[in-house]
Amino acid sequence: MTTDEGSDETTEAAVHDEAWFAALFAAHATPLYRYFRRRLPSAVGGVAPDADDLTAEVLATAWRRRDDVPDGAELPWLYRTAGFLLANHRRKARALPVAEVPERPDDGADVEHVVVQDDEVRRALSALSDRDRRILLLHAWEGLGGADLAAVLGTSRGGADAALSRARARLRTAWAEQSALAQETGA
Repeated sequence: MTTDEGSDETTEAAVHDEAWFAALFAAHATPLYRYFRRRLPSAVGGVAPDADDLTAEVLATAWRRRDDVPDGAELPWLYRTAGFLLANHRRKARALPVAEVPERPDDGADVEHVVVQDDEVRRALSALSDRDRRILLLHAWEGLGGADLAAVLGTSRGGADAALSRARARLRTAWAEQSALAQETGA
């Protein structure tokens, strides 16, 4: 009963079916959860309570818009969607400044999360613009670079590379200024 035209449409639509979503979920649910956990304030016990909800919302969006998710670039698409959802979430709630990152992570914290606890790193990061901080954290925490970073930022690969380079230069400058200030004050 299917024609060649109908089978082409069916084959194309079947690419993003339940099996595709199950594979997407298995591969990317944990990185998405970590993305949110690193960026949301921790509650008692060191867990960001909204991280689960926001992760679920990104995945639900991926299912609803599955035909818009580009093959081979699923994770950058998910991170871009996560960035939009996080911005909306922060508009609804008080954002946690980098300077207020809790001092003590929970026992199961990622090594990358522990590194950000360092006061000098927090001060240098807090001196950067939101965009520079986002670019650096996407690169350092999420391991994005090149084409993936460009997809999340909505720019070309050259634009993403240039933005990362500028953000790194600004971080070096902020780090040097923080170090000079610490030496002057004896801190």
